[in-house]
Amino acid sequence: MKKLLSILLAAALLLTGTALAEAQYHVGLCQLVTHGALDESTLGFIHALEDELGRGNVSIDVKYAIGDPNTCTAIITDFVANEVDLIVANGTAALQAAAAATGDIPILGTSITEYGVALDMDDFSRTTGVNVSGTCDLAPLDKQAQMIADLFPEAKTVALLYCSAEPNSQYQVDVVSGHLTQLGLTPIPYPFADSNDMAIIAQAACDECDVIYTPTDNTVAANAGILDNICQPAQRPVITGDTGTCRIAGAAVLGISYYDLGAITGRMAAKVLTGESDISTMPIAFAERVTYYYNPVICEALGLDVPDEYIALRLE
Repeated sequence: MKKLLSILLAAALLLTGTALAEAQYHVGLCQLVTHGALDESTLGFIHALEDELGRGNVSIDVKYAIGDPNTCTAIITDFVANEVDLIVANGTAALQAAAAATGDIPILGTSITEYGVALDMDDFSRTTGVNVSGTCDLAPLDKQAQMIADLFPEAKTVALLYCSAEPNSQYQVDVVSGHLTQLGLTPIPYPFADSNDMAIIAQAACDECDVIYTPTDNTVAANAGILDNICQPAQRPVITGDTGTCRIAGAAVLGISYYDLGAITGRMAAKVLTGESDISTMPIAFAERVTYYYNPVICEALGLDVPDEYIALRLE
């Protein structure tokens, strides 16, 4: 699946880049890091925008920031200098860089968990009033907490593993912690600064807690193999915030389709570019459905029986 997605994304970028030197609309897309969820969102965006406007009418310049906020800033600065018609920020750090760089060019975020947190806006209620809108990838956190309680009724402690440099990860951990406490579980935060110390912190979480929970966190997602190498041998279950991480390291997830989320963003972009919608009053959009998934290989290794409503993830 991951290999096929990479091939499709590469093909889409090739076609986009070669066809449109004289395109009517020019879009710059900054993707924070390469991993399954964000790749799917980018691909869904490209397909939907080209479907809406026609491939010959839009050029999409996709650039990757290799997980570095400073690189996001450099990419966005280049987009602003080139006077693109719209900026797409795939990932929180990309959104923050874009919002800091321009108050004029429309900005659409995708794969963003909480816009109020990312943009430091108090009393945020789905519209920003500025040149920013987009899509939210957050599945209900109360249901994620309930899922942990239902799947692991004997569990007492839940490790909350996340990158402290990602404000939306902190937001999710704070909210889900309250829900877990209400369910009689003890949540214990295990923040790490970056990928360099993730393995050490993940090992501690694995040694000290009954279950590990990771929110939609780009650093965790990009290093999911590290988490799997630690937790599978120890028979420690991991509940993830996104399906991409679950395919590699998780037992189960309440997930969304990031491809569909990107497609929603693409349709929003078409409305902004054609003047049909004012981005400052365009509400943040959410995934149209959430689904309970499980990783059949990891669940079998754990001896975990999942409820009938859970759908097996395709792992290849």
